[in-house]
Amino acid sequence: MEKRLSLLLGIGLVLCGGLALAANLFGPLIGWGLGWAFSLSWPMVVIGVGLAFVIPPLLWHERRGLGGLFIPGMPILTTGGLLLVANTFNWWDIWGLFWPLEVLALATGFMLAAFWLRVVWLAIPASIIGLTAVVLQFCALTGWWEAWAALWTVEPLALGLALLGIGILRRSGGLSLAGAMLSGFAGFAFAGMLVILFGSWRLFSMVGPSVLILAGVVLLAWSLLRRPPARDLATQ
Repeated sequence: MEKRLSLLLGIGLVLCGGLALAANLFGPLIGWGLGWAFSLSWPMVVIGVGLAFVIPPLLWHERRGLGGLFIPGMPILTTGGLLLVANTFNWWDIWGLFWPLEVLALATGFMLAAFWLRVVWLAIPASIIGLTAVVLQFCALTGWWEAWAALWTVEPLALGLALLGIGILRRSGGLSLAGAMLSGFAGFAFAGMLVILFGSWRLFSMVGPSVLILAGVVLLAWSLLRRPPARDLATQ
């Protein structure tokens, strides 16, 4: 572990020093002064902090407890990347357009932590936060924040999909049924909100049965692919 840590610190110092040296040597040749070098260097510090959280679980994968470092590490790394782009191109409006990437990075951290720690229940916050981030990013890019009047249904959908996935992985009929029912409710709620907002009864008549068919197909697939318990196998 000490050897790997020394290698990690050594590589980090070499990279930081190389970037600083390149900025000082070649920056003036293309019209970039010390101000540019500073604007490049301090976002790299934030990125370095994010890498300090993210890299240890990758290097010491046998220590699964380190997987929790992904949760703070991914948002910090994303912040550093946005700062680097904003400083390099003097494009500070990027925060108004892409700030939901911070929320998506948090969801990614939860998903990676769930995989590393082998805690499947962390997929629930990962799903909820992740789908919320997708909707937030859509609204931030389009400016259609009023779409939340119908898109709030993504919250029960995210929970339903997470429960459905966990139920399939754990071969739990109760969780799978709960996830399918919650996902179906989200589909009906979304169609209902569209009817209320736009009076589109035809869309509701199509979405409702489609949700029922999808939920039924998922449950049928789970029932057919499920292995019988060992006791049942012994009696066959």
